[in-house]
Amino acid sequence: MMRWKAYLIDLDGTLYHGNRMIDGADILIAGLQQASIPYLFVTNNSSKTPEEVAERLSSMGIPAKADHVCTSAVAAAEYIAEEQPGCRVAYIGEQGLSSALADAGLRLVEDDPEVVVQGIDLSFTYNKLANAAGWIRNGAKYVLTNPDLLLPANGGLMPGAGTLSAAIQAAAGCKPVVIGKPSGILMKHAIDRLGFSPAEVAVVGDNMLTDISAGVQAGCGTILVLTGLTTDANLQSFIADAGVQPDLIYRDLHELRQSITGAF
Repeated sequence: MMRWKAYLIDLDGTLYHGNRMIDGADILIAGLQQASIPYLFVTNNSSKTPEEVAERLSSMGIPAKADHVCTSAVAAAEYIAEEQPGCRVAYIGEQGLSSALADAGLRLVEDDPEVVVQGIDLSFTYNKLANAAGWIRNGAKYVLTNPDLLLPANGGLMPGAGTLSAAIQAAAGCKPVVIGKPSGILMKHAIDRLGFSPAEVAVVGDNMLTDISAGVQAGCGTILVLTGLTTDANLQSFIADAGVQPDLIYRDLHELRQSITGAF
């Protein structure tokens, strides 16, 4: 473990389920802080601002500040701002996405955009689909915050940003630039913020297809925790589907904390 100097930590399924903290999440983060080990929370969720994410974690008892949060919305906004500074952007998404785009100095418009950026949108409509497809067919660049098809909600599942994107792609005949895990763009954004080389950073998560695949593609170490999507029962199936192998596997967050900090 000493070969890694910093950690990128997934949220849903790794530190919490819904509004319930996973056992050991609070003392894991407190242990990293006490040992002065750098880390960031990295989430594909584009609907919330970093401040809102930190507030949610804190409300569950997990120590968190906004400057420790990397969202796919912020990474998408910074990617667009680097590629086309100050450009005209139409967004399909929630407050977390619109705030990130405005903070990056991009011009939010409702017609004739240079870029269409899309995330999860709980008020997605046929009109939004038609507008986005038309703009993209007319030459606007299409950026997708994250490819998640389904999201956990109230003990079940709801359509994610990737499901909405499937409709836009079908209507526009164009694939998007994907920002969130397993894409390397969000990972590069987070690694650059930490200030380490990829080989000095480990990705911690519960999802082989997003967290662990993203870490491998970015050249990071990978730590799978069996706290969420991946379990003993489906581990080998997910490894086969992902086509990658995690460097380390821990059953819970207590084992992970002991390995990182040496504390019981």
